[in-house]
Amino acid sequence: MSFTVAIVGRPNVGKSTLFNRLLEQRKAIVDDISGVTRDRQYGVSDWNGKTFNVIDTGGFVPDTEDIFETEIRKQVKIAIEEADALIFMTDAAIGITDLDESMVALLRRSDKPVFLAVNKVDNPERMFLASEFYSFGFDNIFFLSSMSGSGTGELLDALTDLMPADKPEDTEEENALPKFAIIGQPNVGKSSLLNAMIGQERTIVSDIAGTTRDSIHTHYNLFNKEFILIDTAGLRKKNKEKEDLEFYSVIRAIRALDEADVCLLLLDATKGITVQDINIFSLATRKGKGVVVLVNKWDLAEKTTNTARDYEKQLKERLAPFTDVPVIFISVKEKLRIFKVIETALEVYESRHVKITTSKLNEVMLKAVETYHAPVVRGHPLRIKYVTQLPTVVPSFAFFCNYPDDVKTPYRNYLENQLRTHFKLSGVPIRIYFRKK
Repeated sequence: MSFTVAIVGRPNVGKSTLFNRLLEQRKAIVDDISGVTRDRQYGVSDWNGKTFNVIDTGGFVPDTEDIFETEIRKQVKIAIEEADALIFMTDAAIGITDLDESMVALLRRSDKPVFLAVNKVDNPERMFLASEFYSFGFDNIFFLSSMSGSGTGELLDALTDLMPADKPEDTEEENALPKFAIIGQPNVGKSSLLNAMIGQERTIVSDIAGTTRDSIHTHYNLFNKEFILIDTAGLRKKNKEKEDLEFYSVIRAIRALDEADVCLLLLDATKGITVQDINIFSLATRKGKGVVVLVNKWDLAEKTTNTARDYEKQLKERLAPFTDVPVIFISVKEKLRIFKVIETALEVYESRHVKITTSKLNEVMLKAVETYHAPVVRGHPLRIKYVTQLPTVVPSFAFFCNYPDDVKTPYRNYLENQLRTHFKLSGVPIRIYFRKK
């Protein structure tokens, strides 16, 4: 299972800037106004050949100081409970504040490894001022500038030293049962779907968002179909009643993603797809997981002749660029199309493990290359001579050609669409590599 790192700290210390640097992309909004991160941001980072999940805890825009303090405290508690390691960010330019002190008190009570990152150390004077942070007594302390990137390498080295080495993609256990994770926002009907699929009240269902806490694994073996269902579920303890449900559901979903072969992304037909759902969807595709989108509560949606068709079209526009995913309109309450969900998830699982012979691949794909020639590169025609499938879990294909570095995205997309059209790869992310022949 993957390793999860959460970045915690008071507002405006540069958490989102560090998050963007770890992901090597500008995903979180960065601003000088405190509290701009409202949505939880999450993504995948890799360093020294090790891959891990990163979560940027956001703050709220407060009305009063103490609302702010309780919100931050709440998020830190959740991060401490759920993540494998914590990056605690502080600001050398401002120095130690009361909020930092109260966070230290929380972190000291946990047994999770804490990496103290003193940010904005970008000149010798700041370095001198930053030495006051040694008073917190943490073993792992790093002076860095998340804006320029200086010092982040040392932090990443220390973090990855904690992690087990990634298993190579092509060493999946043979004959292991398919694992399907039910993911989605709180209160869209994940537990009810699990109960409908297995035909019994296995998980506790209620209308309170976030009644579920721990991942529950259910072994399904009916109608000659066998697999493991993962529901991020379980009853929450009484004193957790007011905690930040969305943040819990995000970390749980990420953990379930790491375990699963296929993700069943459950949406509420009456609410549509949220930014959080799109984030989880793109994370699943980045991790090479199969995806089936389930639109629940379809019995409650107002319908005209083409409602389903139009809904699916809009949905796929939001999910672009990866739109070749099965969309099933269901009603858990009415038990509508529940069996179709199981059949489709198994089909996606089979597609994810498909092995295409090299002869068949070349026969089909070289014909596709002949039909639509690749653009000319610096006056030379791009020639693809040979295609083969690589021995990995995620369907990956190597195209051998004369200018592998010059193949542009539109042509790559054309080849991917041809692979999808001819080899039934719906719901499965595929990887394409160009190599020198």
